[in-house]
Amino acid sequence: MAMAQGTIPPDPHNSDPYEQLGISPEASFEAVQQAKHDRLAGLQGDDLNGRARIEAAYDAVLMQRLKERQLGQLTGAAATASKREAVVPSAAKAIALPNLPQLLPLPRPQLGQLKLPRLALAEGNKLWIPLGGNALLLAGLLLAGAQAGTPELLLALATLLTVLSLQRRNGRFFAAVGWGFTALALGLLLGSLLAPALGALALGLAPAPLAAIPALLLLALAALVVDC
Repeated sequence: MAMAQGTIPPDPHNSDPYEQLGISPEASFEAVQQAKHDRLAGLQGDDLNGRARIEAAYDAVLMQRLKERQLGQLTGAAATASKREAVVPSAAKAIALPNLPQLLPLPRPQLGQLKLPRLALAEGNKLWIPLGGNALLLAGLLLAGAQAGTPELLLALATLLTVLSLQRRNGRFFAAVGWGFTALALGLLLGSLLAPALGALALGLAPAPLAAIPALLLLALAALVVDC
């Protein structure tokens, strides 16, 4: 087998593994492997001794690199490779573990933001308009409440009047809507509980108007005193 062009066979009297492979101590791992391949390809015939020297030199270089790594004495390409190995896991960790709270910024309610409304009696037109309007609705409920659909219509008008009164008084539309419907719900619940007692008073009203009276009164009270 002819010697590969440009390849010098290893010197059997030289004990330096780098010189045996024809490379410098700063050579990269790929260069070490390529030098081993070139040296083996450059052997003539079945030169078992030459092959053994090349394999021994290759193993000696790897062992020396491993020893230097363990002692922290990295040089040249080996030090650069170690830096790359340290950077890649850090980058992968940064990609694999994103900061979820930053990706999903959700508002957290604070105790100071959850406040009950202040109770204060309205003044001027803000008092007389809801008071007069709810008085007319109550009168309509007592006079024509027996007709089908009348209690529901009057309660809807009372809720609208309450929401508009609260919004006009405080300038907070969503708060006004919330407190208006809260008063309606509580009034209907109270009316369903008190309807039997009101019926016992012999007011001459059907159950539906009787159950609507507490809701209408509670809506009027909310429009007059709630300062949301």
